[in-house]
This record gives sequence, structure tokens and C-alpha cells, in this order.
Amino acid sequence: MDLFESLKSKINGKDLTIVFPEGEEPRILGAAVRLVKENVLKPILIGNQEEIDKVADEKSFDISGIEIIDPKNYADFDTMVEKFVERRKGKNTEEQAEKMLLDNNYFGTMLVYMDKADGMVSGAIHSTGDTVRPALQIVKTAPGNSRISGSFIMQKGEERYMFADCAININPNAQELAEIAVQTAKDAKLFDIDPKVAMLSFSTKGSAKSDEVTKVAEATKIAQKLAPDLALDGELQFDAAFVPSVGAQKAPDSKVAGHANVFVFPDLQSGNIGYKIAQRFGGFEAIGPILQGLAKPISDLSRGCNEEDVYKSAILTAALAL
Repeated sequence: MDLFESLKSKINGKDLTIVFPEGEEPRILGAAVRLVKENVLKPILIGNQEEIDKVADEKSFDISGIEIIDPKNYADFDTMVEKFVERRKGKNTEEQAEKMLLDNNYFGTMLVYMDKADGMVSGAIHSTGDTVRPALQIVKTAPGNSRISGSFIMQKGEERYMFADCAININPNAQELAEIAVQTAKDAKLFDIDPKVAMLSFSTKGSAKSDEVTKVAEATKIAQKLAPDLALDGELQFDAAFVPSVGAQKAPDSKVAGHANVFVFPDLQSGNIGYKIAQRFGGFEAIGPILQGLAKPISDLSRGCNEEDVYKSAILTAALAL
């Protein structure tokens, strides 16, 4: 089954709500209208009612029935300010909170934190930092995670893989790399991938010696302790992880080598380069980044996204809320 048809079948009837802080953006509006028409989930648009109505009229979008919230006119704004100050534990005054919560991303994140929405999708006109910063300050990381990471689903025809971390952590240490691996494997199951995780390096099982190799080898051991039932191995070069004949030659005792479908890169540089090579040279669709490790699902769009990307990101985010 197509990934998104599968995910829609999982979220169908769950009455999940996704908030979109960029409610005045045409790509967001178009995706929201489609989601409502297909009865996939309930969108909440953040923004000025008149501006949203104007864009809807220009694009001939029927937005009747879609909830729109303007932070400036929100009935429970005082309660939100109070909860924000409490969550920040003295780091922000009430006056600062009032100003910050007029920012749509902070406001939308608080709706998720207060269980007024199941997840959030932003980033069509904001930077990754604008989306991630409120998430880390308010929602924070889930138990067992020291930080968040960003994975991509790489899909072409019947092939489907996951790459991580390709978006957030520049140079994770061994502990962080292990957490990224376990979290990515957990999400892979949701996306109909039976995870076989390769901890990638330029070395396979000690074929090269360096601090970089040692880090991946240590991360492999930590991840295996964190998730002993998970099929995970390293350190592996990409060909040893992916090509059965090479895996059998370079790592004959490995249950993952030659059969991996979840690839954990040793640093952001290699992960970002790797997914873009697969996307541009290999013709794979890169779906993401999917923000992993947060206590509640918040997704970051690319500013170059189109309406279809927004639609798919909303479905992914809703599925992560299950």
C-alpha cells in the first residue's frame, strides 16, 4: 500500500487536530482545504481572519468549517500566558510571555502543549529555528531523549528507507547517535518499515581506525543496550550495509549488513549530503524532515515546499500523534 494511504487508514476516524501557524499562506490553505474535503484530520489555521478570507477568495478555496484562531483575539489568551510562564519556570515574565505568544509559532506550539491540538506543522515561510525553538522551550524532548533529530523517508516505487540525522545535530556524540538510531527505528515501524538499522561510517567492523570510527562503534553498543531486540549493527560502510554480496564479504556475521533499510549517519554533514544525493542522483522522493524525539509531534516544512508537501507533512504529523 502507498505510504500515505496506509497512514490515512491509521488516522482515519481518530479526529486528530493539526495546527498550522502560517494560516495566511496559500500553500497551507490549499492543503488544509484538501485535508478537510477528504475528512483526514481537522486543521486549525492561525492568523488574521480577514487576511485568510482574502487569500481564500483569491484562490477560490472553500474554508467554511475550518477553525481559524487569531492570537490577538483568543479567548483563553490569559490562561495560555499563565501556562507559558509556568512552563518556562521563571525564564520569561508575564509581559514577555504576552509578546512571545503573539508569535504564531509560539502560539501554535502552546495549543499543542495545552492539548488543544495533537500536532503542529510550520516552516513554509519560517526558518527551521523558528519552528524548533518554541518546540524545545515548550513541548521539550520525550523521556529517554536528550535532544531532537531529523529523519527523512526516502521513497521510490516499492523502495522505502529512512535516513537520519539529516537536519538537526551537527556532530552528535556516541550517546546522542544511539538515541537517534533507536528513535528512527521506532518511527520506521509507523511508516511500514521493518527496521534493520545500519550505523554508517567509512569503516566496516574495524577496517579503519580513527576517533570518528570509534564514535560510531560506541554508539552501536549503546543503541544495542537501549533496544536489545532491534536489528541494529555497525560500524558499516554504506555498501556493506546495503549490498548483500558486499555485506556478506565485509561483515559475514552481521544480521543487518546487506539488508539495512534505516541508515544512521555519523554527523549532519554526511547525512545532509547523503539524502540529497539519493534524491537528486537516485530519483528518490525525500519526505521530511520529520522531527524526532519531541514529547509531541511538531513538523518542519521546507520554505520551498508546495501544497502537496504540506498535505503529506500534516498526515505524517497526525500519524506520529497516535
